[in-house]
Amino acid sequence: MERDDLIEYSLHAHHSEDQGKVIRKKIYFVTILLTVITVLEVALGAYIKQSSGAWPYVKWSFVVLTLLKAGYIVMVFMHLGDEKKTLRYFILVPYILFILYLIFIALWEALEIGSAWATYGGA
Repeated sequence: MERDDLIEYSLHAHHSEDQGKVIRKKIYFVTILLTVITVLEVALGAYIKQSSGAWPYVKWSFVVLTLLKAGYIVMVFMHLGDEKKTLRYFILVPYILFILYLIFIALWEALEIGSAWATYGGA
């Protein structure tokens, strides 16, 4: 008995073989790009120890790579990349400003805690 609530989208695709090749190429590119970024993040975390002098750079690279992945996922999988540039900016700019605000607050508080720690001797 065939279910009538399931839709087989692949049977209803109305595009040519050339358009299908372009779509598959895009899917492969996205998969490879996200995989490479993830492997890079895992390799950095696995091979560079927290006690090394490069660790602060590794942490910032994690932040940058994660934001890059998140932005790319939003642009591709949530189809924001297909929208007009004005709408993209209207959606992305508040998030970018909010992230910058969070970084500012985190750094400001870290400096205040650090100066209080130095002033009062850690007591």
